[in-house]
Amino acid sequence: MGAMDRRGFLDTCAKGCMAAGIAPMLSRVPDVPPMAMGAVGNVSNVPARYFKPLENQEIKCLLCPRHCQIRPGERGLCGVRENVDGVYVTKVYGKPAAIHGDPMEKGPFFHFLPATKTLALGTAGCNLTCMYCQSWQFAQRRPEQTDNESLPPDELVAQVRKYGLRSITFTYSEPMVAVEYLADTAKAAHAAGIKMAMHTSASCNPGPLKDICGLMDAVNIDLKSYSRSFYDDVVGCKIDTILENTKLVAGSDVWLELTFLAVPGYNTDPAVFKLMCQWIAITLGDQVPLHISRFFPAYRLRNVPATSTDTLKDLRKIAYDTGLRYVYLGNMAGDPSESTYCPKCGMMVVRRVGYEVSNTGLDLRSGKCTKCGMKIPGQWT
Repeated sequence: MGAMDRRGFLDTCAKGCMAAGIAPMLSRVPDVPPMAMGAVGNVSNVPARYFKPLENQEIKCLLCPRHCQIRPGERGLCGVRENVDGVYVTKVYGKPAAIHGDPMEKGPFFHFLPATKTLALGTAGCNLTCMYCQSWQFAQRRPEQTDNESLPPDELVAQVRKYGLRSITFTYSEPMVAVEYLADTAKAAHAAGIKMAMHTSASCNPGPLKDICGLMDAVNIDLKSYSRSFYDDVVGCKIDTILENTKLVAGSDVWLELTFLAVPGYNTDPAVFKLMCQWIAITLGDQVPLHISRFFPAYRLRNVPATSTDTLKDLRKIAYDTGLRYVYLGNMAGDPSESTYCPKCGMMVVRRVGYEVSNTGLDLRSGKCTKCGMKIPGQWT
């Protein structure tokens, strides 16, 4: 087949779907123009949740397993929750440092509202210290050091309705450090019929996570390795916390997908990766989508080369060999591994080329393969 431009590609897919009796997926939602940023030092002083008052106006944060004990005038490791004379406040409520209209696939969410756009945002701060942080420009900084928009929950939801989007995604940095903003936005979004999603490292205490799960429709968790030392030395948290929290989300009503960023020489050992995939299959189920993403040099690992395509394909084969049914390669635009295939008959049911998505064999109402009738898990409409 000769070269085809985008319009021709979409038209061809649409005609093919109609000929096969398949409802085509969209991708014609309006673009969201870049939003002007606010100003450096634009921070909030909204009361925080999940803490315990101590003697002498000290506060013990109960949001994540670090349990930072914070004296007046100080903050915890995340850098966004401060003890102001014995009152615990969040500095990032309604203050996103990054906000964009993203394809849902960028999340990545491949089995949740495919071919739609989401209003994606992230605040300053993180409770991890990943050496390869891909958003270090604001995730590893305090909110006083970043340009922050003023966008409280109601105004955020109004923006989503204005542009006709169907969802909001907290991503880019760690959503749980802005848990108050996340929770209140979710409540306002659901009241307006808008879906909520987040991409998280799951490094938090189970109580707050349970609360948030009750407000989310979809969650993508970074499962960074199955190595205890990798989490200790490169990420800065305990793997046991991540595994238990991932089980917690999988056991909830939230749609779950996983992301593994393959950092060459750090977490790409085939034997360790195989153990992680086995854990996923046995503990979470073989139908949880796994995204294996290509690493590009960033932050403190700028001397590490990008992940080779051979390494990515080898890891994908390992994942399939351990029984996982939906394994994708990320940051590999145009590769066939971006598409969804029916595990039973092998037909491509959803085709992806970068962020272009087309329905090639999925009954959107039933979520079944149109060739063999196998149910493909996900929320497709």
